[in-house]
Amino acid sequence: MKIVFCGTPDFAVASLRALLEAGHDVPLVLTQPDKPAGRGMEVSMSAVKKFALAQGVEVAQPTKLKTNQELLAQLESISPDVIVVVAYGRIIPQWMLDLPPLGNLNVHGSLLPKYRGAAPVQWAVANGETETGVTIMRLDAGLDTGPMLLKRSLPIAPDALASTLFPQLATLGAEALLETLRGLEAGTIAPEEQDHAQATLAPILTRDDGALALDVRTAQQAYDRWRGFYPWPGSHGILREKRFLIHKMKPIAHVQVPNQELLFSNGNLLVGAANHTALVLEEVQIEGKPRMPGAQFARDFQLKAGERLV
Repeated sequence: MKIVFCGTPDFAVASLRALLEAGHDVPLVLTQPDKPAGRGMEVSMSAVKKFALAQGVEVAQPTKLKTNQELLAQLESISPDVIVVVAYGRIIPQWMLDLPPLGNLNVHGSLLPKYRGAAPVQWAVANGETETGVTIMRLDAGLDTGPMLLKRSLPIAPDALASTLFPQLATLGAEALLETLRGLEAGTIAPEEQDHAQATLAPILTRDDGALALDVRTAQQAYDRWRGFYPWPGSHGILREKRFLIHKMKPIAHVQVPNQELLFSNGNLLVGAANHTALVLEEVQIEGKPRMPGAQFARDFQLKAGERLV
């Protein structure tokens, strides 16, 4: 098939690679404009742009889509069979949705209709789900509301981080995308409407999502959120009027610690959580200081009885 590909981060590279290796014709890739990144704020290319250029594929980086007449003319001249969208980061306008005969296919990192939105992998882990996956859907004007074409699932281990699931889901999504294209070509795949009553949202993450809030969250809930949100926004609280970051933690059973209090016991830095549960804080960092093992923090900073992490 002749395919225009839209994508930006590492997650999208696997799908673009799969399309090219399968022999599909990809005359154009759309990706986000280059942006400053890193400590030096040097302008850097997206992962998709780097890969596409290395494969000799033409890349365009439009700053707007809805009223872009130049892009419209370019896509009309290409006349793609389908447009594939994977973590592009821009809303696809109606004229793009209507342009190719097979529509716009999206590789979405959840089992729709659950976890519609910008951060489906992170929120699935943060909410303690035991299963996630990918859905190949046909985009419409809504937020991940279009008809589904194919689903593939992936278990979430109890200690899995969202960051470790991304490459697995990227590979699974690429395989499902190729299977979907074969099915559409053969006429063996029929769109299935989503049950919108079952929909849940996975909004873009903010710094506030990393707040521990151990006054209302159990140790397991806090741990799951850390697994979903590490490295950003991570998990953090306030100690001694400074931000206190948790880089590594785990629930601990059969230990009683007053809610939100810190306790150094048997070589472990512990903190109490809701419903009489507790966490071991294995690696921590107080604002302005380097990260260190929790036990070292308790000794070096002379943890006092009754100090609270809020």
